[in-house]
Amino acid sequence: MTSDHIVKSYDEELNHLNESILKMGGLAEALVADALDSVTKRDPELAERTVAADRKIDDLEAEIDQHVVRLLALRQPMAADLRNIVAALKISSDIERIGDYGANVAKRAIPLCDAQTVKPLFAINRMGRITQQMIKNVLDAYTERNADKAKAVWLRDEEVDDLYNSLFRELLTYMMEDPRNISPCTHMLFIAKNIERIGDHATNVAETVYYMVKGRHIEEERPKGDRSPFTIVKPEEGGHGE
Repeated sequence: MTSDHIVKSYDEELNHLNESILKMGGLAEALVADALDSVTKRDPELAERTVAADRKIDDLEAEIDQHVVRLLALRQPMAADLRNIVAALKISSDIERIGDYGANVAKRAIPLCDAQTVKPLFAINRMGRITQQMIKNVLDAYTERNADKAKAVWLRDEEVDDLYNSLFRELLTYMMEDPRNISPCTHMLFIAKNIERIGDHATNVAETVYYMVKGRHIEEERPKGDRSPFTIVKPEEGGHGE
């Protein structure tokens, strides 16, 4: 009877850990959605509320850290249980970073609300939609313990990087063509980079879920397409450049 009670208690703790990860993921998913809405709707009040919401995610990560330490110390898990518990620790860290980058997007949205509208906003929206899908799908993969879904998310990171590279070049061109574009384009560059980083952390979660399920890492080389540090943009003839 005592043994059954211990097993039931252990299972309940694992379920609680799983629920905490999903709750944290849901908060991050909502925060990113609100951050992107604050950009497209030019809503500074929504942006400020979004920034403040990041605290809930930070607090939940701290609770998960304590829970994992307690499980490792008292239960001494092995095999699949150990992978699940360690995976939860890694995933909570990545979700916390997703929340941070979402809050950064909202912070940049506040000054952007008062700036003139810049054409590439649609590209920001497209990047945002893809990263939102990645977050949703990777949380589904975690819930279902589905390695194939996790790998599908992993493969989409390159698409986000390609959009970021294209947007990076376009925004630099706008800045060179008209100095009045420099301020709004700078904010949009930071917003785009934060969205790209959200995609990176969703990809990290996908790798962790895959390992958690399969017991091995994804064998292929991680797709990576961020080439912005090497981008050269030449000014148009007759423009302001030398």
